[in-house]
Amino acid sequence: MTNKKILSLSAMEKIMKKAGAYRVSDPAKEALRDVLEEIGEKISKEADIISRQARRSTIKAEDIKKASRKALPASEEP
Repeated sequence: MTNKKILSLSAMEKIMKKAGAYRVSDPAKEALRDVLEEIGEKISKEADIISRQARRSTIKAEDIKKASRKALPASEEP
């Protein structure tokens, strides 16, 4: 993964506060961002493979859902 971060720290704080956190440290925001970006990259790579196997150049929502189940087998769908 590159050093350039995509997700904002303010978005990480919003996620954690929505989950019930009262206060959130900057290192916690950075840690969540790193984890989510890594997971997002894994899912995206798998979704790309799925779309190419279907002979498509466009990744669809269904590809992301399938890829997330494969990349994160213990995850729960919303």
